[in-house]
Amino acid sequence: GCGTPLYNSSAKFDSGCGWPSYDKSIDGAIEYRKDTSMGMMRVEILCATCGGHQGHVFDDGPTATGQRYCVNSASIDFTPEED
Repeated sequence: GCGTPLYNSSAKFDSGCGWPSYDKSIDGAIEYRKDTSMGMMRVEILCATCGGHQGHVFDDGPTATGQRYCVNSASIDFTPEED
């Protein structure tokens, strides 16, 4: 990836799906694309800067946002926030 921050750790939660999950992205960091591959109707999430595939977002999240961003762990680089 390009290193653009996409999610804050405060948005991470355990969804039980096996993928790192977040209930929201950083404003403007993600682009959304309809994905009808594999006979399913999903929404693909991509980095708005480089277009890198991140995973998919679903409307069945258990938090107040109702969103569940399932992110491919290979696309994540955890970096500490600067003070």
